[in-house]
Amino acid sequence: MEFLYEYGLFFAKTVTFVIAIAIILTLIVGSAVKPKTKKGAIEIDDLSEQLDDLKHSFLENTLTKKELKAHHKAQKAESKKAASDEPKPRLYVIDFIGSMDAHEVESLREEVTAIIAIADPKKDKVLVRLESGGGVVHGYGLAASQLQRFKTAGINLTVSIDKVAASGGYMMACVADEILAAPFAIVGSIGVIAQIPNFNKILKKNDVEFEQITAGEFKRTLTLFGENTDKAREKFRDEIEQTHGLFKEFVSSQRPSLNIDNVATGEHWFATQAIEKGLVDVIKTSDDALLEQQSERQIYKVKYKIKKGLSDKLAIGLSSSINRAGVNLMSRFKAMNP
Repeated sequence: MEFLYEYGLFFAKTVTFVIAIAIILTLIVGSAVKPKTKKGAIEIDDLSEQLDDLKHSFLENTLTKKELKAHHKAQKAESKKAASDEPKPRLYVIDFIGSMDAHEVESLREEVTAIIAIADPKKDKVLVRLESGGGVVHGYGLAASQLQRFKTAGINLTVSIDKVAASGGYMMACVADEILAAPFAIVGSIGVIAQIPNFNKILKKNDVEFEQITAGEFKRTLTLFGENTDKAREKFRDEIEQTHGLFKEFVSSQRPSLNIDNVATGEHWFATQAIEKGLVDVIKTSDDALLEQQSERQIYKVKYKIKKGLSDKLAIGLSSSINRAGVNLMSRFKAMNP
């Protein structure tokens, strides 16, 4: 047993050493290469074709030979008719899954630009499948502004919420001409929160002094390590209230029928409750929305994909390797100690 312990310790040290060398090499390579703006490309998936393939695959496995023959005949006739008809109007689909810092807005702006460049405002529409619990104000403010570009261009915009669009997520959603939401999707949370720990007492207890020099009375309000004053706290509260006021004004401007004072309390609701308050328009999943549009429109999913550099690929590979090694080590440890 002692041998196994020593072997495990040696193995852990070796793995740590190898990982450290790999990280150093990655940093050296990353710093040696001149930083360049990461380029990406717009990818377009034909969702109409995918839905048709799914339907035909299902029918081929469920219909009898006679029924399948009749189906193929009807399909050919429909294809000939479609070829002679005018092209269908288009529905462009964007997926936005937002994080706390809303860094996904960099891809969103490219997707919006691409759609505006090719869409016909008279016929085409946009569906954004949105999922976000909110985050930083400036990030989600920019994301909402990107969606506003569709309205400025005269393109009809629908936002679909399958899981959650709260706080900054709802700031984005309220821009839409129509908001769809799944029955148990979480909606609302029109409020602002800020929190910061303070370690001043711990520093004083350990005889550690902290110096902070600022120019301007309110250059810094609350601080991590300094002693916070009542005046600084009051100023910070005022800033939070101002941000909340701007949030309320924005939502009111996008959805004038809302009783903003009733919904801007920071609370969130399920979609079945939110529809009564006017926060959403229709109870419906994004899947149903796409199926309804399939016969009327050609549906395309638009995604901006950023090409990963060498350092990014190495970092992802290294992270995956460490994760696998950790899982394997834990599995072996559990096997040795049932």
